[in-house]
Amino acid sequence: MSSVILSGLCWNTPDTTPLFANLDLTFGPGSTGLVGRNGTGKTTLLRLIAGELEPASGTVIRPQTVGFVRQNPEQQPDETLADLFAVHAELALLARAERGEATADDLANADWMLEAHLQTALSTIGLDLPTDTPLHALSGGQRTRAGLAALMFKQPDVLLLDEPTNHLDRAGRVQVMDALRSWQGCAIIASHDRTLLGDMDAIVELTTLGARTYGGNYAAYSDMKSAELAKADDNLARATRTVAETKARIRLAAERKARTDRQGRQLRAAGSQSKLLLDAAKERSEGSASGAARLRNRQMEDAQDALESAREAVEVLEPLIMDIPPSGLASGRDVLRIDGLTFSYGSEAPVLDNIALAIRGPERIAVSGPNGSGKSTLLACIHGDLPVADGSVHLHVPAALLDQDMSMLDPDETVRDALARLDPNATENDRRAVLARFLFRGNDALQKVGALSGGQRLRAGLACTLGHSQPRQLLLLDEPSNHLDIEAIETLEAALRAYDGALLVVSHDDTFLDRIGINRHVTLR
Repeated sequence: MSSVILSGLCWNTPDTTPLFANLDLTFGPGSTGLVGRNGTGKTTLLRLIAGELEPASGTVIRPQTVGFVRQNPEQQPDETLADLFAVHAELALLARAERGEATADDLANADWMLEAHLQTALSTIGLDLPTDTPLHALSGGQRTRAGLAALMFKQPDVLLLDEPTNHLDRAGRVQVMDALRSWQGCAIIASHDRTLLGDMDAIVELTTLGARTYGGNYAAYSDMKSAELAKADDNLARATRTVAETKARIRLAAERKARTDRQGRQLRAAGSQSKLLLDAAKERSEGSASGAARLRNRQMEDAQDALESAREAVEVLEPLIMDIPPSGLASGRDVLRIDGLTFSYGSEAPVLDNIALAIRGPERIAVSGPNGSGKSTLLACIHGDLPVADGSVHLHVPAALLDQDMSMLDPDETVRDALARLDPNATENDRRAVLARFLFRGNDALQKVGALSGGQRLRAGLACTLGHSQPRQLLLLDEPSNHLDIEAIETLEAALRAYDGALLVVSHDDTFLDRIGINRHVTLR
């Protein structure tokens, strides 16, 4: 069996807040993308499927073997690639055989093709490394690719991948996507990478309303989702009108009855008609009014039920707003000039060698290159976070850096205190307004930075960078779309498109770069 079946699944957060309630899902063979806003439980769902978490109620039916590649996997200091592939003992047996120390049982059980199979698995994912390579020597992107290669080498029944293309360069993304295309079993992939999601066979969306499966890739999901939302909004508008119209009919009927009753009382007082006729007319009127009232009450109940159903079908979301204050950068203004920049860490070979770059006016530049080529180092040198020993960096305008690690944020301070420290000239009301636009409202702004999820930390960093009260005329952005959900990425894209300053962006997301209007590329080797 290579399917995963969730039945009546319920799970609560540590503070007893329900996250999943009676969730029913089936993941069959093929690749399924798992999407949803930050906080809807994508990683938690993968951990439940993997068996790392136990549901509060309900069942998870899974195959015998499940492989899980996490976003930020833990590793021991002395672990190697051989440990990751869980073949340390087998390789030790082969080493004993080479030294002539193997027993007859060893020789009978030896897999003489193991080393070749390992190298093939690593090469397929773009890692031509010996199996004794320490894991701590690998970059984050290399570690992710090695983890995927190790899982696929073991041939589990189900693959679970949590943001597998985060931190990968363009070549790494292609290698991961190629590897997944060749996978024949069940793969469940939580991701906001729209290019990767374009390769999926199905999309499962998690929302506050539950989960829903859409056949096809991300483009098909987007079309179906748009049509679904339009229909739900139309149904809500129609149900709202029906309630208003029913209320108006009830009000008019009440006014007509009041007029009829008033006329009856006036006729009785005038004595112009017999009491017998008036009593009969009153009895007929009351009977008719009672029947009409019952009908109108039923119509009102039906209209209210339809309105409630229409409301339940529309997810109520707090809108995320990212607006960047105008920078006032003139088109001819010198922004940045770098000449002969060379940088190395200690005695190691230079990470950056004789770099030259000039930015003038509101240019939009993407910095590209493979993992380890020095893209993040370049942004840190420009911002002044790393000392420049050789060459020069002249920054002529106010700039802000948003790095991958959110190093501007102190894990021990609250989100509100972080913004107060980074923007001391803003008023408290202005700070609260900025944080609210980035979905840190009320007590949410009092959360410790260290307790935030990856997506929340990035939103906090964006609030401190994009919402600063003093205009920044150059934004240095290092993988700004990592950890954001798709809706937040699209909101950030819109904000950056409207920004009138200069951009220097490190990103491997081609869709993101295209949508923010990049007009120049700088490639590091």
